[in-house]
Amino acid sequence: MQASQRISNILGGGSDGWEVFLRARQMIASGTPVTELTIGEHDIRTAAPILQEMHRSAMAGHTGYAAIPGIPALRAAIAARVTTRTGIQTQPENVMITPGGQSALFAAHTAVLDPGDTALYIDPYYATYPGTLRGVSARPVAIKADASEAFQPRAKDIAACAAGAKSLLINSPNNPTGVIYSRETMEGVAGVCHDHDLWLISDEVYDTQIWEGEHISPRALNGMAERTLVVGSMSKSHAMTGSRIGWVIGPEDIITHLVNLATHTTYGVPGFIQEAALFALGQGTEFEDQIAAPFRRRRDLAHKILSAQNVVRAVPNGGAMYMMLEISATGLSGEAFALALLEESRIAVMPGESFGAAAAGHVRVAMTVEDGTFEIAMTTLCSFAKRIAAYA
Repeated sequence: MQASQRISNILGGGSDGWEVFLRARQMIASGTPVTELTIGEHDIRTAAPILQEMHRSAMAGHTGYAAIPGIPALRAAIAARVTTRTGIQTQPENVMITPGGQSALFAAHTAVLDPGDTALYIDPYYATYPGTLRGVSARPVAIKADASEAFQPRAKDIAACAAGAKSLLINSPNNPTGVIYSRETMEGVAGVCHDHDLWLISDEVYDTQIWEGEHISPRALNGMAERTLVVGSMSKSHAMTGSRIGWVIGPEDIITHLVNLATHTTYGVPGFIQEAALFALGQGTEFEDQIAAPFRRRRDLAHKILSAQNVVRAVPNGGAMYMMLEISATGLSGEAFALALLEESRIAVMPGESFGAAAAGHVRVAMTVEDGTFEIAMTTLCSFAKRIAAYA
Protein backbone atom coordinates (compact mmCIF):
# COMPACT_ATOMS: atom_id res chain seq x y z
CA MET A 1 0.00 0.00 0.00
CA GLN A 2 1.24 3.49 -0.83
CA ALA A 3 0.46 6.99 0.34
CA SER A 4 -1.37 9.31 -2.04
CA GLN A 5 0.68 11.29 -4.54
CA ARG A 6 -0.72 14.45 -2.98
CA ILE A 7 0.80 13.80 0.42
CA SER A 8 3.95 11.99 -0.69
CA ASN A 9 4.77 14.88 -3.07
CA ILE A 10 4.39 17.70 -0.53
CA LEU A 11 8.16 18.29 -0.53
CA GLY A 12 8.32 17.95 -4.31
CA GLY A 13 10.87 15.16 -4.07
CA GLY A 14 13.42 17.44 -2.44
CA SER A 15 14.41 18.83 0.93
CA ASP A 16 12.35 21.22 3.04
CA GLY A 17 15.52 23.22 3.75
CA TRP A 18 15.64 22.74 7.51
CA GLU A 19 18.86 20.73 7.83
CA VAL A 20 20.76 23.46 9.72
CA PHE A 21 17.89 23.90 12.15
CA LEU A 22 17.70 20.15 12.76
CA ARG A 23 21.46 19.92 13.23
CA ALA A 24 21.31 22.73 15.80
CA ARG A 25 18.56 20.93 17.69
CA GLN A 26 20.63 17.72 17.69
CA MET A 27 23.56 19.61 19.17
CA ILE A 28 21.36 21.13 21.88
CA ALA A 29 19.90 17.70 22.70
CA SER A 30 23.44 16.34 23.14
CA GLY A 31 24.29 19.10 25.60
CA THR A 32 26.06 21.56 23.30
CA PRO A 33 24.84 25.14 23.84
CA VAL A 34 23.69 26.85 20.64
CA THR A 35 22.36 30.37 20.10
CA GLU A 36 19.32 29.77 17.91
CA LEU A 37 18.46 32.52 15.42
CA THR A 38 16.45 30.18 13.22
CA ILE A 39 12.68 30.22 13.67
CA GLY A 40 10.16 32.98 14.31
CA GLU A 41 9.41 32.08 17.92
CA HIS A 42 9.27 34.93 20.44
CA ASP A 43 11.75 34.72 23.30
CA ILE A 44 8.90 35.82 25.54
CA ARG A 45 5.86 33.63 26.00
CA THR A 46 2.16 34.39 25.80
CA ALA A 47 1.32 37.09 28.36
CA ALA A 48 -0.07 35.83 31.66
CA PRO A 49 -3.40 37.75 31.42
CA ILE A 50 -4.14 36.05 28.08
CA LEU A 51 -3.42 32.64 29.59
CA GLN A 52 -5.54 33.52 32.61
CA GLU A 53 -8.44 34.37 30.31
CA MET A 54 -7.92 31.09 28.48
CA HIS A 55 -8.02 29.26 31.81
CA ARG A 56 -11.09 31.19 32.98
CA SER A 57 -12.93 30.37 29.78
CA ALA A 58 -12.02 26.70 29.94
CA MET A 59 -13.05 26.43 33.58
CA ALA A 60 -16.31 28.18 32.70
CA GLY A 61 -17.09 25.24 30.44
CA HIS A 62 -16.10 26.54 27.01
CA THR A 63 -14.31 23.29 26.17
CA GLY A 64 -16.90 21.79 23.84
CA TYR A 65 -17.56 22.41 20.18
CA ALA A 66 -17.43 26.09 19.32
CA ALA A 67 -19.09 27.83 16.39
CA ILE A 68 -17.19 26.62 13.32
CA PRO A 69 -16.81 30.01 11.59
CA GLY A 70 -15.64 31.42 14.92
CA ILE A 71 -17.49 32.80 17.92
CA PRO A 72 -19.49 35.88 16.87
CA ALA A 73 -17.66 38.28 19.19
CA LEU A 74 -14.24 37.29 17.85
CA ARG A 75 -15.33 37.52 14.21
CA ALA A 76 -16.77 40.97 14.94
CA ALA A 77 -13.57 42.11 16.70
CA ILE A 78 -11.37 40.99 13.81
CA ALA A 79 -13.70 42.60 11.28
CA ALA A 80 -13.54 45.89 13.20
CA ARG A 81 -9.76 45.63 13.48
CA VAL A 82 -9.36 45.09 9.74
CA THR A 83 -11.75 47.94 8.95
CA THR A 84 -9.77 50.30 11.19
CA ARG A 85 -6.35 49.23 9.92
CA THR A 86 -7.13 49.14 6.20
CA GLY A 87 -10.08 51.49 5.71
CA ILE A 88 -12.02 48.75 3.90
CA GLN A 89 -15.38 47.99 5.45
CA THR A 90 -15.27 44.44 6.77
CA GLN A 91 -18.14 42.54 8.34
CA PRO A 92 -18.08 39.43 10.57
CA GLU A 93 -19.40 37.49 7.56
CA ASN A 94 -16.07 38.23 5.84
CA VAL A 95 -14.14 36.47 8.63
CA MET A 96 -13.42 32.77 9.13
CA ILE A 97 -11.48 31.68 12.24
CA THR A 98 -8.85 28.97 11.63
CA PRO A 99 -6.39 26.91 13.68
CA GLY A 100 -3.51 29.27 12.97
CA GLY A 101 -2.14 31.05 9.92
CA GLN A 102 -0.84 27.88 8.27
CA SER A 103 -4.33 26.38 8.34
CA ALA A 104 -5.65 29.64 6.90
CA LEU A 105 -3.17 29.43 4.01
CA PHE A 106 -4.23 25.87 3.23
CA ALA A 107 -7.92 26.74 3.46
CA ALA A 108 -7.58 29.84 1.28
CA HIS A 109 -5.86 27.92 -1.49
CA THR A 110 -8.33 25.08 -1.21
CA ALA A 111 -11.11 27.62 -1.71
CA VAL A 112 -9.79 29.00 -5.01
CA LEU A 113 -7.81 26.18 -6.66
CA ASP A 114 -8.80 22.95 -8.35
CA PRO A 115 -6.40 20.02 -8.76
CA GLY A 116 -3.81 20.84 -11.38
CA ASP A 117 -4.35 24.61 -11.28
CA THR A 118 -1.25 26.78 -11.48
CA ALA A 119 -0.57 28.72 -8.27
CA LEU A 120 2.03 31.50 -8.29
CA TYR A 121 4.14 32.57 -5.31
CA ILE A 122 7.10 34.87 -4.77
CA ASP A 123 10.66 33.62 -4.22
CA PRO A 124 12.07 34.14 -1.52
CA TYR A 125 9.17 32.52 0.31
CA TYR A 126 8.22 31.12 3.68
CA ALA A 127 9.40 27.53 3.66
CA THR A 128 5.93 25.90 3.73
CA TYR A 129 4.47 27.77 0.74
CA PRO A 130 5.31 25.32 -2.07
CA GLY A 131 4.32 22.35 0.08
CA THR A 132 1.00 23.99 0.91
CA LEU A 133 0.31 24.43 -2.80
CA ARG A 134 1.25 20.83 -3.58
CA GLY A 135 -0.93 19.77 -0.65
CA VAL A 136 -4.00 21.16 -2.40
CA SER A 137 -2.90 19.43 -5.63
CA ALA A 138 -1.94 22.70 -7.33
CA ARG A 139 1.08 23.25 -9.56
CA PRO A 140 3.36 25.70 -7.73
CA VAL A 141 5.28 28.22 -9.83
CA ALA A 142 7.85 30.47 -8.12
CA ILE A 143 8.47 34.02 -9.36
CA LYS A 144 11.87 35.38 -8.48
CA ALA A 145 12.15 38.69 -6.64
CA ASP A 146 15.73 39.75 -7.21
CA ALA A 147 18.10 40.79 -4.43
CA SER A 148 19.24 43.71 -6.61
CA GLU A 149 15.65 45.02 -6.42
CA ALA A 150 15.62 44.66 -2.60
CA PHE A 151 13.42 41.58 -3.11
CA GLN A 152 10.49 43.67 -4.35
CA PRO A 153 8.59 41.51 -6.88
CA ARG A 154 8.13 43.15 -10.28
CA ALA A 155 4.76 43.19 -12.00
CA LYS A 156 6.29 42.28 -15.35
CA ASP A 157 7.86 39.14 -13.89
CA ILE A 158 4.54 38.07 -12.36
CA ALA A 159 2.70 38.82 -15.61
CA ALA A 160 5.19 36.70 -17.55
CA CYS A 161 4.06 33.64 -15.57
CA ALA A 162 0.38 34.54 -15.13
CA ALA A 163 -1.15 33.13 -18.31
CA GLY A 164 -3.36 30.22 -17.26
CA ALA A 165 -2.62 30.67 -13.56
CA LYS A 166 -5.39 30.84 -10.98
CA SER A 167 -3.84 32.46 -7.91
CA LEU A 168 -0.93 34.49 -6.58
CA LEU A 169 0.42 34.27 -3.01
CA ILE A 170 2.29 37.23 -1.53
CA ASN A 171 3.63 38.03 1.95
CA SER A 172 4.32 41.53 3.27
CA PRO A 173 5.94 42.27 5.67
CA ASN A 174 7.93 39.41 4.27
CA ASN A 175 9.32 36.29 5.81
CA PRO A 176 12.22 35.63 5.22
CA THR A 177 13.54 39.00 4.02
CA GLY A 178 11.86 41.49 6.37
CA VAL A 179 11.00 43.56 3.28
CA ILE A 180 7.76 45.55 3.16
CA TYR A 181 6.28 45.69 -0.32
CA SER A 182 6.03 49.27 -1.53
CA ARG A 183 2.85 50.89 -2.82
CA GLU A 184 4.28 50.67 -6.32
CA THR A 185 4.85 46.95 -5.85
CA MET A 186 1.37 46.38 -4.46
CA GLU A 187 -0.30 48.35 -7.24
CA GLY A 188 1.70 46.34 -9.77
CA VAL A 189 0.54 43.12 -8.13
CA ALA A 190 -3.06 44.32 -8.18
CA GLY A 191 -2.79 45.25 -11.85
CA VAL A 192 -1.56 41.80 -12.81
CA CYS A 193 -4.35 40.18 -10.79
CA HIS A 194 -6.94 42.25 -12.63
CA ASP A 195 -5.38 41.71 -16.05
CA HIS A 196 -5.06 37.93 -15.64
CA ASP A 197 -8.10 37.28 -13.42
CA LEU A 198 -6.04 35.95 -10.52
CA TRP A 199 -7.08 35.34 -6.98
CA LEU A 200 -4.66 37.10 -4.62
CA ILE A 201 -3.84 35.47 -1.30
CA SER A 202 -2.09 37.94 0.99
CA ASP A 203 -0.27 36.59 4.04
CA GLU A 204 -0.21 39.50 6.50
CA VAL A 205 0.68 37.81 9.76
CA TYR A 206 3.50 40.34 10.40
CA ASP A 207 1.36 43.45 9.92
CA THR A 208 2.01 44.69 13.48
CA GLN A 209 5.81 44.59 13.02
CA ILE A 210 6.49 47.68 10.92
CA TRP A 211 9.84 49.44 11.42
CA GLU A 212 9.99 51.65 8.34
CA GLY A 213 7.52 52.50 5.62
CA GLU A 214 3.86 51.57 5.37
CA HIS A 215 2.03 48.26 5.38
CA ILE A 216 -0.49 48.19 2.54
CA SER A 217 -3.07 45.44 2.51
CA PRO A 218 -3.80 44.80 -1.19
CA ARG A 219 -7.43 44.14 -0.31
CA ALA A 220 -7.69 47.92 0.22
CA LEU A 221 -6.66 48.71 -3.35
CA ASN A 222 -9.23 49.56 -5.99
CA GLY A 223 -11.32 46.56 -7.01
CA MET A 224 -9.24 44.05 -5.03
CA ALA A 225 -11.57 43.17 -2.13
CA GLU A 226 -13.59 40.87 -4.36
CA ARG A 227 -10.55 38.84 -5.45
CA THR A 228 -8.35 38.91 -2.32
CA LEU A 229 -8.14 36.53 0.62
CA VAL A 230 -6.12 37.84 3.57
CA VAL A 231 -4.45 35.49 6.04
CA GLY A 232 -4.01 36.76 9.59
CA SER A 233 -2.89 35.28 12.88
CA MET A 234 -2.42 35.96 16.59
CA SER A 235 0.92 34.13 16.57
CA LYS A 236 3.28 37.01 15.83
CA SER A 237 1.18 40.00 16.92
CA HIS A 238 0.35 38.61 20.38
CA ALA A 239 3.05 35.93 20.96
CA MET A 240 0.41 33.19 20.76
CA THR A 241 2.23 30.81 18.41
CA GLY A 242 1.19 27.64 20.24
CA SER A 243 -2.45 28.64 20.60
CA ARG A 244 -3.02 28.10 16.86
CA ILE A 245 -5.50 30.88 16.18
CA GLY A 246 -5.74 32.67 12.86
CA TRP A 247 -8.24 33.77 10.23
CA VAL A 248 -9.10 34.29 6.60
CA ILE A 249 -10.69 37.54 5.41
CA GLY A 250 -12.53 37.35 2.10
CA PRO A 251 -15.75 37.72 0.12
CA GLU A 252 -18.76 36.37 1.96
CA ASP A 253 -19.45 33.58 -0.53
CA ILE A 254 -15.89 32.26 -0.18
CA ILE A 255 -16.17 32.38 3.60
CA THR A 256 -19.36 30.32 3.36
CA HIS A 257 -17.47 27.66 1.41
CA LEU A 258 -14.64 27.76 3.97
CA VAL A 259 -17.15 27.09 6.74
CA ASN A 260 -18.17 23.96 4.83
CA LEU A 261 -14.50 22.99 4.50
CA ALA A 262 -13.90 23.44 8.24
CA THR A 263 -17.00 21.39 9.01
CA HIS A 264 -15.37 18.48 7.22
CA THR A 265 -11.79 19.02 8.43
CA THR A 266 -10.86 20.99 11.55
CA TYR A 267 -14.37 21.45 12.97
CA GLY A 268 -13.38 24.84 14.28
CA VAL A 269 -11.16 26.20 17.04
CA PRO A 270 -11.75 25.55 20.77
CA GLY A 271 -13.92 28.21 22.40
CA PHE A 272 -11.53 28.88 25.26
CA ILE A 273 -8.74 29.72 22.78
CA GLN A 274 -11.07 31.98 20.81
CA GLU A 275 -12.12 33.82 23.96
CA ALA A 276 -8.47 34.28 24.93
CA ALA A 277 -7.83 35.72 21.45
CA LEU A 278 -10.78 38.07 21.87
CA PHE A 279 -9.35 39.24 25.19
CA ALA A 280 -5.90 39.71 23.62
CA LEU A 281 -7.28 41.83 20.77
CA GLY A 282 -9.09 43.91 23.38
CA GLN A 283 -5.74 45.01 24.81
CA GLY A 284 -5.35 47.26 21.78
CA THR A 285 -2.44 48.45 19.69
CA GLU A 286 -0.35 49.46 22.72
CA PHE A 287 -0.09 45.80 23.70
CA GLU A 288 0.79 44.81 20.13
CA ASP A 289 3.51 47.46 20.13
CA GLN A 290 4.95 45.97 23.33
CA ILE A 291 5.15 42.54 21.68
CA ALA A 292 6.90 44.06 18.64
CA ALA A 293 9.29 46.33 20.56
CA PRO A 294 12.12 43.79 21.17
CA PHE A 295 12.47 43.16 17.44
CA ARG A 296 12.71 46.86 16.70
CA ARG A 297 15.48 47.20 19.33
CA ARG A 298 17.39 44.22 17.97
CA ARG A 299 17.08 45.50 14.42
CA ASP A 300 18.72 48.74 15.56
CA LEU A 301 21.44 46.78 17.36
CA ALA A 302 22.13 44.72 14.25
CA HIS A 303 22.34 47.75 11.98
CA LYS A 304 24.86 49.35 14.34
CA ILE A 305 27.04 46.24 14.25
CA LEU A 306 26.71 45.84 10.49
CA SER A 307 27.63 49.46 9.84
CA ALA A 308 31.05 48.89 11.42
CA GLN A 309 32.13 46.35 8.76
CA ASN A 310 31.77 45.81 5.02
CA VAL A 311 31.58 42.04 4.52
CA VAL A 312 28.02 41.24 5.63
CA ARG A 313 25.29 43.39 4.11
CA ALA A 314 21.70 43.67 5.31
CA VAL A 315 18.70 43.58 3.00
CA PRO A 316 16.53 46.63 3.90
CA ASN A 317 14.21 45.09 6.49
CA GLY A 318 11.27 47.40 7.08
CA GLY A 319 9.31 44.90 9.13
CA ALA A 320 8.96 41.42 10.68
CA MET A 321 11.25 39.69 13.16
CA TYR A 322 13.93 38.73 10.65
CA MET A 323 16.97 40.09 8.87
CA MET A 324 18.26 38.74 5.57
CA LEU A 325 22.03 39.11 5.34
CA GLU A 326 24.07 38.86 2.17
CA ILE A 327 27.25 36.86 2.81
CA SER A 328 28.42 36.38 -0.80
CA ALA A 329 31.72 38.17 -0.02
CA THR A 330 32.76 35.09 1.95
CA GLY A 331 32.64 32.96 -1.19
CA LEU A 332 30.29 30.51 0.57
CA SER A 333 26.71 29.59 -0.18
CA GLY A 334 24.16 30.42 2.47
CA GLU A 335 23.98 26.77 3.47
CA ALA A 336 27.76 26.33 3.71
CA PHE A 337 28.08 29.55 5.71
CA ALA A 338 25.29 28.57 8.10
CA LEU A 339 26.73 25.09 8.69
CA ALA A 340 30.25 26.45 9.27
CA LEU A 341 28.97 29.15 11.62
CA LEU A 342 27.05 26.54 13.59
CA GLU A 343 29.97 24.12 13.90
CA GLU A 344 32.57 26.74 14.77
CA SER A 345 30.64 29.41 16.69
CA ARG A 346 27.56 27.52 17.92
CA ILE A 347 25.25 30.07 16.28
CA ALA A 348 22.35 28.75 14.19
CA VAL A 349 20.92 30.82 11.33
CA MET A 350 18.83 29.72 8.35
CA PRO A 351 20.44 29.45 4.91
CA GLY A 352 18.86 31.72 2.34
CA GLU A 353 18.49 28.69 0.08
CA SER A 354 15.93 27.33 2.57
CA PHE A 355 13.59 30.02 1.25
CA GLY A 356 14.19 29.67 -2.48
CA ALA A 357 16.80 30.18 -5.16
CA ALA A 358 16.43 33.96 -5.06
CA ALA A 359 17.93 34.06 -1.57
CA ALA A 360 21.07 32.09 -2.41
CA GLY A 361 24.17 33.70 -0.95
CA HIS A 362 22.19 34.99 2.04
CA VAL A 363 21.30 33.82 5.53
CA ARG A 364 18.21 34.68 7.53
CA VAL A 365 18.60 35.78 11.13
CA ALA A 366 15.63 35.61 13.46
CA MET A 367 15.87 38.36 16.08
CA THR A 368 14.44 36.09 18.74
CA VAL A 369 16.90 35.99 21.64
CA GLU A 370 17.39 38.59 24.35
CA ASP A 371 19.24 41.75 23.39
CA GLY A 372 22.65 40.98 24.92
CA THR A 373 22.80 37.49 23.46
CA PHE A 374 21.65 38.81 20.08
CA GLU A 375 24.35 41.50 20.08
CA ILE A 376 27.07 38.95 20.83
CA ALA A 377 25.75 36.59 18.15
CA MET A 378 25.66 39.29 15.48
CA THR A 379 29.14 40.52 16.38
CA THR A 380 30.45 36.95 16.21
CA LEU A 381 28.71 36.33 12.87
CA CYS A 382 30.33 39.41 11.34
CA SER A 383 33.77 38.51 12.69
CA PHE A 384 33.39 34.98 11.34
CA ALA A 385 32.37 36.31 7.91
CA LYS A 386 35.28 38.75 7.82
CA ARG A 387 37.76 35.98 8.57
CA ILE A 388 36.27 33.68 5.92
CA ALA A 389 36.23 36.51 3.36
CA ALA A 390 39.94 37.12 3.88
CA TYR A 391 40.62 33.66 2.43
CA ALA A 392 37.95 33.78 -0.28
